[in-house]
Amino acid sequence: MRIVGLQIGLGSRIRKSPFFEALVRHGLTHVTVYNHMYMPGSFGDPDEEYRALVERVSLWDVAAERQVEVVGPDAFTLCQYVSARDLRGMKVGRVRYAPMCDHDGTLINDPMVLKLAEDRFWISIADSDMLLWCRAVATERGLNCRVFEPDVSPLGVQGPRADDTMADLLGEWVRDVPFFGFVETSHDSIPFVLCRSGWSGQGGFELFLQDGSRGLDLWDAVWAAGEKYGIHPGAPTLNERIESDLFSYRADCGAGASPLEIGLNRYVSLDRDDDFIGKVALLTEQKRGPARRLVKALLTGERFPATSESPWPAVGQDGTPCGEVRVAAWSPKHESNLCLALVSAEVAGGPFRTVTPSGETLNASHHAYFAEQ
Repeated sequence: MRIVGLQIGLGSRIRKSPFFEALVRHGLTHVTVYNHMYMPGSFGDPDEEYRALVERVSLWDVAAERQVEVVGPDAFTLCQYVSARDLRGMKVGRVRYAPMCDHDGTLINDPMVLKLAEDRFWISIADSDMLLWCRAVATERGLNCRVFEPDVSPLGVQGPRADDTMADLLGEWVRDVPFFGFVETSHDSIPFVLCRSGWSGQGGFELFLQDGSRGLDLWDAVWAAGEKYGIHPGAPTLNERIESDLFSYRADCGAGASPLEIGLNRYVSLDRDDDFIGKVALLTEQKRGPARRLVKALLTGERFPATSESPWPAVGQDGTPCGEVRVAAWSPKHESNLCLALVSAEVAGGPFRTVTPSGETLNASHHAYFAEQ
């Protein structure tokens, strides 16, 4: 059910990003709340926002992707213990995708970890309170490190012309920044970390602004550099990120799945010789096999006018409940309705059905296991 005219009341409890005024200036129409911050959802034309992302260049306020900074003699020890992925061998200036679990092996975040120095890391988090978690773990284990949220707000520059945009702004050297590599730099005295990363499959950069008072200056500088390439304001695009196998914590799993159910096996280091939170539970699950799997499926029916707002029940061919369609949207790439569904291992890989909030029954045909194409 869509509630026409519903508004989110703005207030001090939910934070605005350093780029917020630029979003309003460019016609922001939809927001969501992510890590206790407003995050843009759309500027009123999702189809054009998709085209800009896959054909040109799109500028995103992703400041809600907050950082947990860990610094001090035991900084690595803490990051290694809370991460299900082994961080040993990681070099300064590099990034690793590092799922994190609780003691039951349930995924509680899937951040990037940036290594700024041998004793300094940023955990670039998805939508859950990892600052509180990391602080608690550090204190309980008596680790000598400081855990806090720094003044760091990422700005995304995504799409096939992202390199051209950033090269015009900073110089040709940006083209040599490797994937999941970063460089500390500045423009017009605006300090930021330039990282080749982003929540799309189209390539690009994230600019980790290190001075919140210069947010509008950085936005305007990037916008000016990208105008000749058709830059467009946008936001993380649900249909494109499903097409590109990019996971959205909480949206895709309801904060109640393991990384093995999601399909993140290659990012979980179960052969490590050291301990980490969730290791015993994950080893047990690996031995018996995950009970559910996250799958991508094509759905029948008319083109969805908008993305789904809540999970839909999934049932097997025999009518038995088998899980949930977590998110669904129209896919321009596949010219079909597309969904991510968390379903039983017995049903995963085959057809199932789902029922929309309006009561329409849709058939789902298996497209791929998530993250395993």
